[in-house]
Amino acid sequence: MITIDIDASRATVAQRTGTERYSYEVIAALDRIAPAEVQFRLYINGGCERLPPLSQRAQVRDLRLPRLWTHLRLGPASWRARPRVLFVPAHVVPLLHPPTVVTIHDVGYRVFPEAHTARRRLELEVTTRWSLRAARRVLAVSEATKRDLVNWYGVNPDRITVTPLGLSADFGPPDDRDCVTAVRARYGLLQRPYLLYIGTVQPRKNLARVIEALATVLAAGYNLDLVLAGKRGWLSEPIERRASELGIADRVRFTGYVADADLPALLAGALAFIFPSLYEGFGIPVLEAMACGAPVITSTISSLPEVAGDAALLVDPLDVHAIAAAIMRVHDDATLRADLRQRGLARARQFTWEACAQRTLEALMAE
Repeated sequence: MITIDIDASRATVAQRTGTERYSYEVIAALDRIAPAEVQFRLYINGGCERLPPLSQRAQVRDLRLPRLWTHLRLGPASWRARPRVLFVPAHVVPLLHPPTVVTIHDVGYRVFPEAHTARRRLELEVTTRWSLRAARRVLAVSEATKRDLVNWYGVNPDRITVTPLGLSADFGPPDDRDCVTAVRARYGLLQRPYLLYIGTVQPRKNLARVIEALATVLAAGYNLDLVLAGKRGWLSEPIERRASELGIADRVRFTGYVADADLPALLAGALAFIFPSLYEGFGIPVLEAMACGAPVITSTISSLPEVAGDAALLVDPLDVHAIAAAIMRVHDDATLRADLRQRGLARARQFTWEACAQRTLEALMAE
């Protein structure tokens, strides 16, 4: 038997966002596609009930510790167990470790330092440098992230395997349109068409410019709402104030975290999904929106063109007028909306967690 240890601590988080969802999905897919001679040993810090359904080949070790869990629990336990390899799906390699493969999702703190506290930037810089040096192989979630690691950290490109993310089976056009109406009603979105953003509310997501673009669109006579669905992150307060400063606070809805079960209906009911982020390691919300049939407006930079292909309207995220023009174009052109929906559905089908897991497993087995 070949034993692969996995840091599964991110997969047990109650409210999963980017890296947590990746951890959950890639672990589940690895368990589905690995050959019979492979077994997995998952290390967690509580929350066993939030792991995905797994086969009997997956053993779970719950090693609880309030602080420094990675270095004081995960690392020593895996080192003593002598696996073929330890897989760390989210950034930090333990100080003491067996042969390790680590996934680096992005280096947004380098591109957009003002979105982080000085302490957090230092922490991310130190842990990323350590993980890149300590790991036998690095997984990057996009070609854009691979380029960043090569350009900024001098990583040998031969050490990096690109493993594009997949799409959860939970995302697709709802079969029942009444469900879409019910979810819209629950969030108070039946009055007007709405633009939808899903993700953490933070400066890197470029939401202040989206709000400014909405103000331009409303001033031109359009009748729309903007729904910002996601947890409030650091420096979210200036984003919320911007809507009030422009006099459109009643047209911008901050919903907070939205349960996964509501997302497909919210996406399917949107006039468009808007995601002109300033930097993304991958940008999985773009795929999720496409899979649910929402026309997508996204950014021309970082990994987003790589993910969107020809299935979205790409805009300069620094140009408020370009964002506003894209919104008005989608609003006015039903043929364009239909075309973006069809292209998006086809594009989303190209990204699966099984394909991500297969590339991941090949990298793990090579060590």
